[in-house]
Amino acid sequence: MALPRGLASTIGTAARAARVRANLTQEDVAERVGLATEVYGRLERGGMLPSVPTLKKLCEILRIPSDVLLGLTPAQENFWTKETPARPTEEPVEIRRLVRTVKKLEPAEFRLLSLIATGLLRLRIVRQGRPAPPGPPRPS
Repeated sequence: MALPRGLASTIGTAARAARVRANLTQEDVAERVGLATEVYGRLERGGMLPSVPTLKKLCEILRIPSDVLLGLTPAQENFWTKETPARPTEEPVEIRRLVRTVKKLEPAEFRLLSLIATGLLRLRIVRQGRPAPPGPPRPS
């Protein structure tokens, strides 16, 4: 069966526009929807159609009505300009990227990263002229 390019392209374009408006990366959306980043990227480029459950998740995460995502609502109806409920403040993209990377670390690597981060914070305090708080005991 041939892929309905018009629909796939319409969904991809609308998803990308909603993602950019929400200040999310493709990785952010893919993670929240439960797709590989590469798969989500292909969806945005119009190379595939999402399953119905994935379409529903996209609508929820991107806060976009399904009729807009499917191209059933005329483009002049800018739904995103309507009053929407306040969303909790999102972390900056860099923080979200770092968290995704940290989740992939082994326990020993995570402990080392934690020690480095603690050391950097203590160094900042010392540079500001305040006494550094006592740190965690060092492993022997």
